[in-house]
Amino acid sequence: MAADRGSFDGERIPAIVRDLLVALGEDPARPGLADTPLRVADAWGELLAGTGSDPAAVLADGAFPPEPHSGLVALRDIPFRSVCEHHMLPFEGSIGVAYLPGELLAGFGRIVRAVDAVSSRLQVQERLTEEIADAVVAGLAPRGVVVVANAAHSCLWARGTRTREALAVTVAARGELAEPPARSETLALLTGTPDA
Repeated sequence: MAADRGSFDGERIPAIVRDLLVALGEDPARPGLADTPLRVADAWGELLAGTGSDPAAVLADGAFPPEPHSGLVALRDIPFRSVCEHHMLPFEGSIGVAYLPGELLAGFGRIVRAVDAVSSRLQVQERLTEEIADAVVAGLAPRGVVVVANAAHSCLWARGTRTREALAVTVAARGELAEPPARSETLALLTGTPDA
């Protein structure tokens, strides 16, 4: 599904990048930087390609009824990258999604595309996790869902505390899988750790 790019102005970005380079004391016309404004515009277009897209629609498109007695469906270690809206620096990691089917199932590729739609925009990890869970609820009407995100943030290792090894972990749970025993079991499955 193509993103509704709304107010994304790819033609203004090169001029803004040139101004930024000047403000940083650089000469945007020098070799090595002459094509940088266009490259930056292309990069931002790709990094924010999910802006305005509807991840619930991505899941619902092509969804199908579950088999009788369908149990938990889980997909873990989905790689993702996003851009933190606080410093406009990237963060990346993996996401696990598990749901108890209600009326619909989605193909695994649809889950990956929905994760990409939510992560390919200015984000914070906490909201990203919640938005993926909300998309599964809206797109598939499951009996329950759990989403786990693990990510390394460049704002931690490239600036400030310069903490390279830290991973941020966020969890969102809905419905039957938000109940403590089911949540614990599902988290163990999604993180690959033994259930405590």
